[in-house]
Amino acid sequence: MGFVILAPMSAGAPILSTVVTGDASVRFRRALTLLVMTVLVPGSAQLVAGNKRIGRIAVRAFAVGAIFTAGLAVVGLLWRAEFLRLLTTPHFLSVLRLALVGYAVAWAFLIVDAWRIAGPLGLAQRQRLSLTALNGVVCLGLSGSLLFASHVVAVQRDFIASVFGGTEVTASESGRYNVLLLGGDAGPMRTGIRPDSITVASIDAETGRAVLFGLPRNLANVPFPEGTVMDRQFPDGFDCDGCYLNGVHTWANDNAELFPQTDDPGIEATTHTVEEITGLSINYYVLIDLKGFQDLVDALGGVTIDVGERIPIGGIGGDITGWIEPGTQHLDGYQTLWFARSRATSDDYSRMARQKCVLNAMLKQLDPQTVVANFGDIAAAGKQVISTSIPHSELGTFVDLALKTRRLPVSTVSFVPPRINTGDPDWALIRSMVSGAIEKSEARDDGTPTPGGQKSNPRRDANQSTDLATSC
Repeated sequence: MGFVILAPMSAGAPILSTVVTGDASVRFRRALTLLVMTVLVPGSAQLVAGNKRIGRIAVRAFAVGAIFTAGLAVVGLLWRAEFLRLLTTPHFLSVLRLALVGYAVAWAFLIVDAWRIAGPLGLAQRQRLSLTALNGVVCLGLSGSLLFASHVVAVQRDFIASVFGGTEVTASESGRYNVLLLGGDAGPMRTGIRPDSITVASIDAETGRAVLFGLPRNLANVPFPEGTVMDRQFPDGFDCDGCYLNGVHTWANDNAELFPQTDDPGIEATTHTVEEITGLSINYYVLIDLKGFQDLVDALGGVTIDVGERIPIGGIGGDITGWIEPGTQHLDGYQTLWFARSRATSDDYSRMARQKCVLNAMLKQLDPQTVVANFGDIAAAGKQVISTSIPHSELGTFVDLALKTRRLPVSTVSFVPPRINTGDPDWALIRSMVSGAIEKSEARDDGTPTPGGQKSNPRRDANQSTDLATSC
């Protein structure tokens, strides 16, 4: 024999508040059923045994959320580029964050209300304690997951807004995006970042297949496009005493008054120079501060590289304090930084090759699980390391290209001796090497036989690019 307690609610209708009826196991099963209903269809417990008005609002709200999530998944499967563009739009991320917080709070309320409807005071002590603990775990698990997701969204929005602040959108040229990658070190004796690593990534806008062109920092007498500020100052090339390619950035910044139309004379001058050298039109630049680079690598969990030769840590201006030994090594941020920058026992050309190797390794080995698990650290490090002219509206396009690129081998071309004399470069030859490398790269995707006499096999290429360690 049991009894039912009815209590008035805000809607004016009596609802079931506490039920103590029949067998205790029946009451306990009912309580579990209400909890499961709230987990599967939030608001359904209220429709059955609580405030029906709240139940209807909750069911409709969560139905809208479910439809939105399913629609987002469909967009992600069928139109990945648009999906990524949406997830890299700050306004959309702001709305998404608020929605996640709202759903987290609402779900927590509905779980607690379902526990109240179940009448825990009418249960045996052990059942009451078990039900309370279970409700607590479910509440924290579901709402906590949504709140964590909202935190990730907030961090992503802040990162995108802080780093990808460019405003000028440029279209691909001849079906390719050309991005200038600059790596420099803002050391204590320097006023700003001097780009000692200069690379152009030329990426096919459809396939994502990329070619990296490495420009030595000590290229002499570099030319400038006709009519530019640097061309007017150096009509015969950058022929001042000790002036090399990496000095263009510094010279322009030291003479900023000559560049009244730009906020970053060094980047503008360097971009123009690289365009004249390679014959490529640069869409955007990405500047990486190597001093903070190690924090980014640490946030990613390190990088695995097949080290080809013994690399010193330190040297040139200081003592050698250690070595990176040959073989397959999992390097942390500090070791990766020295692997990329060391030249105490080698030259600039070897260092250029290692830097491209590190970029390639990070591209291949980056995985979604690592990004999600370390998203806050990655974003914090990224804001200190990266500055770029890529606008956030184009970020989705480049994320999509990066996902394609990581599945394919990345070709590299360096303009170094013996083919290129950096003290007296053959600019026509360099341009010819650039166009030849791009033609060869594009031939891999249109079935044209490669120099070895074999047609490209995209599946084989993808498999070859997924080795654990990147050989250097």
